[in-house]
Amino acid sequence: MTVKKLLHTRMRVNDIERTVKFYEQALGLTVARRHTSPRGAQLVFLATPNSEEEIELCQLPGSPSVAVQPDLMHLAFQVDDLVAFAAGLEQRGFKLSDGPTQSGSGSMIAFIDAPEGYEVELIQKAK
Repeated sequence: MTVKKLLHTRMRVNDIERTVKFYEQALGLTVARRHTSPRGAQLVFLATPNSEEEIELCQLPGSPSVAVQPDLMHLAFQVDDLVAFAAGLEQRGFKLSDGPTQSGSGSMIAFIDAPEGYEVELIQKAK
C-alpha cells in the first residue's frame, strides 16, 4: 500500500496574519479556509495556483517562538519569468535574498525569505 497524494504541508508561525499577508502579496497565494483547531491553534490553508496541495499555516498560542534553522526546509514555486517576477516583488516592497542564479540544468533560481525565516525558492525552468 502507498499513500494516495500529498494534501498539505504545515508550517508553524509566530504571526499568522503577517505570514498570510506575505504569501498573498508576494506570491499571489489565496486563503482557502481558516479555522481554530480543538487545541486552540489558529489555522489558515493557502491555495497555490495550478496545484491541489495546500500550505497550512499554524499559530499555536502559548507555544515557544518559532526559530527556523538555516536550510531546514523551503517551499519551491515555479514562475514563468524570474526576472519579471523579481521586478514585481520589488514593486510590492519585497526583495530577493539570493539570486537570480543559473543552475546547472539551465533553470534560473532565486530565493526570498518569508516571515520567521522560512525560505521560498522561485524557479524558472529551462526552456
